[in-house]
Amino acid sequence: MKNFILTIGVAASSMLVLAGCTKDPLDNMTEEESRIYITNHDSSASFSSYTTFSVADSVAVINNNKLEKKSLTDVDKGFIAAVKAQLTAKGYTLVAKDANPDLGININRIYNTYTGVVSYPDYWGGYPGFWDPFYWGYPGYGYYWPGSYGVYSIREGALSIDALDLKNAPKDDKIKGIWNGLIRGSGIFRPGNADSQIKTLFDQSPYFRKS
Repeated sequence: MKNFILTIGVAASSMLVLAGCTKDPLDNMTEEESRIYITNHDSSASFSSYTTFSVADSVAVINNNKLEKKSLTDVDKGFIAAVKAQLTAKGYTLVAKDANPDLGININRIYNTYTGVVSYPDYWGGYPGFWDPFYWGYPGYGYYWPGSYGVYSIREGALSIDALDLKNAPKDDKIKGIWNGLIRGSGIFRPGNADSQIKTLFDQSPYFRKS
């Protein structure tokens, strides 16, 4: 059985705080500080044995665990270019996908939507004393607001990169993934953020290099 090793990094050391602090540092975090970088790799893979790689020419958009479309926006192009630059800097050679590359790289934008219901109970019952019922000329009568409900929806996005072993892929079986990187947090898909984020992700994987 292959062993997969998981590594998690954060963008700022302020995430690691003692519970006894009186001020919650999460309240004033920047977008960069909010990001979490997670890498996972096959411990049996010899990353230096691969020579060439190819990156998919579009980014897969996965919405609630379903492939929605393939995309090539300016932001997508930025991520593709950043991945190519990082792997080239690590000693690998970029080739076309029909040139039998050793590694195949897929880039995915992943979105999940969560919904829920929140209950708003009798507001005045929880905060008595705002108004005296006698003010309105009805002695002996209080007043109230009926309970109500609200529905909320949260959409979370993440970027995922998969490295697939094409060099040793069997003809009649599934292709094996040897590395995965995931970025979560705020502002991931803002234009201009791709280079720094992809560099941070690969810096967290020093074993991922040709030489």
